Amino acid sequence: MSWWKAVGIALTQLLNALCGGWPDESTSSRLYRLELQGSETGGTLRQAVDAVFGAGHCERAFMHERARRQHPPELR
Repeated sequence: MSWWKAVGIALTQLLNALCGGWPDESTSSRLYRLELQGSETGGTLRQAVDAVFGAGHCERAFMHERARRQHPPELR
């Protein structure tokens, strides 16, 4: 994993923790999960993030979290 990608993951996890989320989940993953749980705010913000980072970004982030792809291979 590149240094930039690692820092990006760390920053999105920090943002999520600052907003009251789990410290090891990305903001994008959380927005997708909240939308699945019926949150209108999560859905609206998810659409905004997907508009910036590309369609399906939050869903992919959620699937990566579930597969633990952000973890080192030794921890998967």
